[in-house]
Amino acid sequence: MDGARRRERSRRADPAPRVTRAQAVALPHAADHPARWSRPHVRTIAIASGRRGAGKSHLAANLAVALGERGARVLLVDADFGAASLDLLLGLHPAFDLQHVVSGEKAIEEVVVPGPRGVTLVPASPGAPDRPVLDDYRREVLLRSIGLLEGDADLILIDTAGADSPEATAFCRPADDVLVVCTTELPDFSDAYGLVKRLHEEHVPSPPHLVVNQAGSGEEAEETAQRIRAFARRFLGAEPDYWGAVPFDPAVPRAGHLQEPVVTAFPQSPAAVAYRALAARLWSDPSPGEWALPDSERLEA
Repeated sequence: MDGARRRERSRRADPAPRVTRAQAVALPHAADHPARWSRPHVRTIAIASGRRGAGKSHLAANLAVALGERGARVLLVDADFGAASLDLLLGLHPAFDLQHVVSGEKAIEEVVVPGPRGVTLVPASPGAPDRPVLDDYRREVLLRSIGLLEGDADLILIDTAGADSPEATAFCRPADDVLVVCTTELPDFSDAYGLVKRLHEEHVPSPPHLVVNQAGSGEEAEETAQRIRAFARRFLGAEPDYWGAVPFDPAVPRAGHLQEPVVTAFPQSPAAVAYRALAARLWSDPSPGEWALPDSERLEA
């Protein structure tokens, strides 16, 4: 859907044109006040990790495309302002990004770009030196702006900020599901547990789900997940689910260099199979969508 049609649909669904902070403060009862916008109502999944390098963004990009292959309409949001990379991983070249939305220069409908397999990306700009700080007000406006796009989405995936950012858990709190991505390395295990603990202490309502990335074997991945679950059970009284593993696969960085998701660049690779298995857990609609693979190329998850 082009930008004009998307904006018109948003206006019909919820009368919330772009508004600056000054306007919002001056007109607290106006129809365009952000408080009158609604948060997303479709299922929202936040993807987080305890440290950088765990493969969080690769998981977000490939999971979105794998879901698109299953017929889901996916809105993929890059909320990692410090190291935004989803546009590169998907081979896209957006003219605008979320920085322009947060600063009030653009409406969110003006920055979205279509991606592969019917995925729609809301891009971010990595490490912009003059980017606005996401205080509580701006974060809430941004979250509700995302809600304006939900009419064309079945699922919303949010690639959250890195664990070293103060915004690391900000988009986990309103999510329906939180995927915590970790590897089998000992420091990463420790940081993943630290993130689970932080989510628990901040009373994030959705219990996190563990995904072990870059695993040498299924046994190694399950052992890592069970250790995190045991620590959480003992010290937090809560136990995250284990949702599976993505194996170490040289095809993933190769696809990254090609600026293409591994599920499309190397669809038969072990990592692509694992991403599709996770997509099957999240989206069980059996009817293939416009972007579904032909039967001869599809892999059973």
